[in-house]
Amino acid sequence: METTKKILITGASGFIGSFLVEGGLERGYEVWAGVRKTSSRRYLKDSRIHWAELDLEHPEVLREQLVAHRQEHGGWDYIVHCAGVTKCRDKAEFERGNYDATRHLVEQLQALGMVPLRFVYISSLSIFGPIREQDYSPIRETDTPRPNTAYGISKVHSEAFLHSLKGFPWVIFRPTGVYGPREKDYFLMAKSIRNHVDFAAGFRRQDITFIYISDLVQAVYLGVESPNAVGRAYFVSDGQVYNSRAFSDLIRKELGHPWMIRFVCPLPLLKLLCYVAGSLAAACGKTSTLNPDKYRIMKQRNWQCDITPLVRELGFRPAYPLERGVKEIIAWYKKEGWL
Repeated sequence: METTKKILITGASGFIGSFLVEGGLERGYEVWAGVRKTSSRRYLKDSRIHWAELDLEHPEVLREQLVAHRQEHGGWDYIVHCAGVTKCRDKAEFERGNYDATRHLVEQLQALGMVPLRFVYISSLSIFGPIREQDYSPIRETDTPRPNTAYGISKVHSEAFLHSLKGFPWVIFRPTGVYGPREKDYFLMAKSIRNHVDFAAGFRRQDITFIYISDLVQAVYLGVESPNAVGRAYFVSDGQVYNSRAFSDLIRKELGHPWMIRFVCPLPLLKLLCYVAGSLAAACGKTSTLNPDKYRIMKQRNWQCDITPLVRELGFRPAYPLERGVKEIIAWYKKEGWL
């Protein structure tokens, strides 16, 4: 009789992590939610979930936690490393939250003989930065990353660390903009449009890509279950390219076409606003939605990426084009009382 495979999802309390937990349960895995002691468990209510408190910041503490887990439960067959940070006060925090945390986890797994069959790392399309903006052609895996954000740089460092390992079974996914229920940044756009205001960055053409959370979960588990994915890095999007107004236009449609004023902010003014907001937040020891990294992200004009390898090698078939995905999230926001 085949033994149920055990999978650890780090960052399980986050937007993507919580859906990966649900995806594992749906596929029949014994799912371990990797969380911090202070992590919210709001979307982790299923009684089948097992818990693993992991301190990725302090390797000595992490080692003790892993040793204790191994003695009581054994190791994991698969690990999806989704833990990380997307908003920080400075570059050092991004490095600690993304690169250092990844290195600590991998090094302790190796030292303790707990290396899984597959270690899936959730990276980001943003590691490539503003490239191919002259001809707006898709970013490809053969391109050289040129990240221009502290977040992207920390993710590149994490990827480089995994590439440096010999015999370690890593798989990397580089999703574009991920949206879905529970996600808060795109919700702010919906809230703004409900209040009759839309905002765009810059006047030059901008090509944008998206991936609905359920499709990202599909891609990740294809990577978990395919031994051929080891040593590969895949872009993840729904395979379509959208103009800068597509998302807001679809939100407006689902909200019943409220009247709306669309502001287009010149990039120099946007840069000033982001740098001022970021500086004020940092001075208060906080993070701001508007910050220098956010400016560079909004400034980027080309977010196309080539998902052909993911489709060809793993059989990825995205089920949520943007129109279907937006319909789902607006319905969820209304149901939950967010809108």
